[in-house]
Amino acid sequence: MSKKYNNSLVWFRRDLRDYDNTALFHALEESKYVFCIFIFDKEILDALKNKEDRRVEFIWESVKELKDSLRQKKSDLIVINDSALNAISKVIEEFKIEAIFTNRDYEPKAIKRDEEIKNLVLKRNIIFYDFKDQVVFEKDEILTALGNPYSVFSPYKNNYLKKLNQTTIPRFDIEPLIQNLAQFKSGPLLTLRDLGFQETNLHQIKIHTGMTGGKLLVEDFKERIALYKKTRDLPAIKGVSYLSVHLRFGTVSIRQLFRLALESFSEGAQSWLNELIWREFYFQILFHRPDVAFGKAFKKEYESIPFENNPNFFKAWAEGKTGYPIVDAAMNQINQTGFMHNRLRMITASFLVKDLLIDWRWGEAYFAEKLIDFDLSANNGGWQWAASTGCDAQPWFRIFNPITQSLRFDPHGKFIKKYIPELSNFSDDQIHTPWLSQNINKIDYPQPIVDHAKQRIKVLALYKSIKN
Repeated sequence: MSKKYNNSLVWFRRDLRDYDNTALFHALEESKYVFCIFIFDKEILDALKNKEDRRVEFIWESVKELKDSLRQKKSDLIVINDSALNAISKVIEEFKIEAIFTNRDYEPKAIKRDEEIKNLVLKRNIIFYDFKDQVVFEKDEILTALGNPYSVFSPYKNNYLKKLNQTTIPRFDIEPLIQNLAQFKSGPLLTLRDLGFQETNLHQIKIHTGMTGGKLLVEDFKERIALYKKTRDLPAIKGVSYLSVHLRFGTVSIRQLFRLALESFSEGAQSWLNELIWREFYFQILFHRPDVAFGKAFKKEYESIPFENNPNFFKAWAEGKTGYPIVDAAMNQINQTGFMHNRLRMITASFLVKDLLIDWRWGEAYFAEKLIDFDLSANNGGWQWAASTGCDAQPWFRIFNPITQSLRFDPHGKFIKKYIPELSNFSDDQIHTPWLSQNINKIDYPQPIVDHAKQRIKVLALYKSIKN
């Protein structure tokens, strides 16, 4: 069968795998020779202040594996450190590219970048294709009866499940088309230092990278998925999938994960499916309301809440020195590992906004810098949920009590003791409120920086003034 294009280019971004990859599949199907590229975008990397960034190292490790995998198939991965515009311009000239295939990104800056590149290549008579790959449903595929995007999760989920039941999730089988990969050799992979970054503790904390890491975690989670609903809120035990970073960088296929959830037939699998749908709910919010990516509240009446914004309180929160063990342990976890358990994300976010009366945008920015699985849509959605400024957010008068949350979700203090070892000798009764114990004077651990009951009164008055 004749091919539409002689030379095509697959541009990898948030899809660092050479299996079940929509853009790669269509490029191989339509082209005689397919070249592959990954760009370490200088415009993104140069903006990162911390040059020991776990995300960059995770990407580098995953790109290395992808390059090695393509080399085993007698092809290669072109890796360039430049702006996307310069890199694409260079490669289309060098390899006489006739079409570019890539998978869509839904963040406003990425959409703008892709439009610029699309306009550039069209002037050179090169076709630019983009495909849905990191979600099952996108853009306007799930709308209300009036044709509007949803702002409440439950009806969105119900419509989503209805559509999902009527849909066959596609499988993009690359193997039969592998011979259409261009056989060529690219240069050696740039090192982290070449990119201006240094190694982190990624390997010490046993973060599994790349396609093999993703597959390992999927197989591990298969054995535990039935228990997910019962264990997902307990940070001291292995209850969640730990796949968020792999979803972020596409080292696993979202279609594969949906099939796993749908084929598992358990209460835990249904609960996990619910979380996958939440992920896509936040994607469609970001797509339809791109202003939330630039610090705007989803609910415009909450745009300018007069938070106190005490910088000393923020510093104590960020450093895990608030005197509330569940909050401090969670902040130590994110600072030491780049990961934070989802229940703890809710607790720490609520504490920052509704106990310390600090603008949710401060916390959103801190998580954006620290989280290895940082995803703009989910991070913004989560923080606006906690602050009651977002779509389908918790009511403004709902305020997490850090002590009762600690008692409920870490009853024996196992998680707390792991990340605050100075509290390791405290009993189950003492560890959630160590300031009430005489032992607190023997260790280097702070007294609570605020009184939760008093702060609750203040924040209720603050939000009530906005409502009125």
